[in-house]
Amino acid sequence: MPPSPSTEGTDGWRRARVAPSLAEVYRSVPVTGTSWFRKLLAFAGPGYLVAVGYMDPGNWATDLAGGSRFGYALLAVILLSNLMAVLLQGLASKLGIVTGRDLAQACRDHYPPRVAFFLWVLCEIAIAACDLAEVIGTAVALNLLFGLPLPWGIVITALDVLLILLLQNKGFRYLEALVISLIAIVGACFLFELVVSRPDIAQVARGFIPTAEIVRNPEMLYIAIGILGATVMPHNLYLHSSVVQTRKYELTSAGKREAVRFAFIDSTIALSLALFINAAILIVAAATFHTSGNTEVAEIQDAYQLLSPLLGVAGASTVFALALLASGQNSTLTGTLAGQIVMEGFLELRIRPWLRRLITRAIAIVPAAIVAIFYGASGVAKLLVLSQVILSLQLSFAVFPLVRFTSDPLKMGEFVNRKPTIILAYAVAITIASLNAWLLVQTARAGME
Repeated sequence: MPPSPSTEGTDGWRRARVAPSLAEVYRSVPVTGTSWFRKLLAFAGPGYLVAVGYMDPGNWATDLAGGSRFGYALLAVILLSNLMAVLLQGLASKLGIVTGRDLAQACRDHYPPRVAFFLWVLCEIAIAACDLAEVIGTAVALNLLFGLPLPWGIVITALDVLLILLLQNKGFRYLEALVISLIAIVGACFLFELVVSRPDIAQVARGFIPTAEIVRNPEMLYIAIGILGATVMPHNLYLHSSVVQTRKYELTSAGKREAVRFAFIDSTIALSLALFINAAILIVAAATFHTSGNTEVAEIQDAYQLLSPLLGVAGASTVFALALLASGQNSTLTGTLAGQIVMEGFLELRIRPWLRRLITRAIAIVPAAIVAIFYGASGVAKLLVLSQVILSLQLSFAVFPLVRFTSDPLKMGEFVNRKPTIILAYAVAITIASLNAWLLVQTARAGME
């Protein structure tokens, strides 16, 4: 007889049975082939869905602001954030594969109902902040390319709900293929921008070395934490722990170990692409705007207007806007999936997929539309950077539970984190929390002056 919801089972969880995450695509992708490369291809996909969140329009806002104002100095923050992301996403995928629970389900099962509800509220705020950046980014791109008013562009992004339903009905691989194709477009666009902006390679290399000025300068720290929030995103931890369960791996110790290994390789390769794109955005901003004295370019619209004239290359601005459109649409797809996972995981809310996704999308569209209508492009740009800081402030509430669960031998068994991993993971979690506390102190001091 299974334990009641109020008791802890032998595996360390409060419930013995959990409904699968994303039930409509759970274990729907077969793992075929015997060679290492074929296995890698079979597991490839979830990491790219996660990597989308590391190159969304929120990243653009913080990277543009950092590059134009401080040159190449914040490349170190992008690199460190990406290394943190590799570790944390690896833990998230391991949690999903080993326990059969996504992070939201794990929190619901482990913590008392009030604590789980509190974590759900924080997560919804983070997803709303993330979705704001994605929805706004897509709307701005449509405005730049086709002259479409921002409010109409925001409404159009709601169509991603229908696109997700269509692709998932055809098979989860179709959704992954679309996401990977859009990532390739973004990567190609910024490879072009890098070539035509001709950055100083020596300064780029120095930019990847951290300096104490990043912490001492409040303005630089604000942008740095925004980059951290835009790179290591809390909803991606929930998303990754769920989408890895779309693979039909063997539910044995050997099968899970193989799945954990290939999932880590998949996400590491995908996040390396995200590192390239994030770094490229900041490098282009530094090489184009900072070196020409345009140090206050933080709005995507301004960057679009200035790129072609400053670089002297026709089409540079259009390529920039095209990459933004691909990035924004990609991010709305994965953000909607994350919203579904969180709602199901924390609340055990089982409603029709189209309605569930419509609710998730409305949480972001409504505030974004209000800001666009009443405050225009300037308000939208400020909201982009602020949304990334909000994400960073919420990040610890996802990271600490993740590290705790994957370090618990009762929950993870033979897959429990080794001591060096535990030390490193908690060091990352404490670093994130400390930076956020420092930001709050600096903001409070600035408000009192």
